[in-house]
Amino acid sequence: MTKITDKSIRYRLVSFYLGVVAGSPATKDREVKPGEAVTAASDVASPRGGRPRDEARDQAILEAAVDLLAEVGYDAMSIESIANRAAVSKATIYRRWPGKAQLVAEALRRRHEPHVFIPPDTGSLRGDLLATVKNMLDQIEGIDGALICGMATAVRADAQLGRMILADKKAHSQQIAGSIISRAQFRGELADNVSFDPILEVAPGVALFRRMTGEPLDEEFAEHLVDSVVIPLLRS
Repeated sequence: MTKITDKSIRYRLVSFYLGVVAGSPATKDREVKPGEAVTAASDVASPRGGRPRDEARDQAILEAAVDLLAEVGYDAMSIESIANRAAVSKATIYRRWPGKAQLVAEALRRRHEPHVFIPPDTGSLRGDLLATVKNMLDQIEGIDGALICGMATAVRADAQLGRMILADKKAHSQQIAGSIISRAQFRGELADNVSFDPILEVAPGVALFRRMTGEPLDEEFAEHLVDSVVIPLLRS
């Protein structure tokens, strides 16, 4: 049990939903030089007669950040490379986001907002967990797996980014785990004093470790993860 938990801790900040809290956008209308301190737009009044923010341009920047994160990882990407991919200037990016961490956090948040997972009530703890684990594995198998791997080392080197990722992720993960556990307790499948950790940390950690070692995330693995890891830990 200890080994599984230790491995999962390495990935707790970048578990399968990658839910994030967006950083504050920078001031909109004055020219900002790269590296210059920027005041959040929420803290200043918008200049009268300023140009409206171009949502299409914002989206191009955010998509470029996600693509580069999956391709080269957080450490290797830069504001300059994002600007080149999005066909904008670095000043355009700095007018919107104070730095790379805030930009990446908002890009990931927007990517996952339309895909919030609600665990189904299948009538059993095992069924609820299997549905949740399969959804997690489907995401990890796609581009999200590359994104997670790209973030795995970044959150340890960039504390600010780690805090932004963890904040919203933790609340959403607890909601999912709490729903599964409370239904199981109501059915009499689990005791009252159950820890969320096997769902919040252990399952994503084991799955991510397997993904990073190139092993398949198939149906057999999903059942093994639920039957041999998560349920025993919830009942221990």
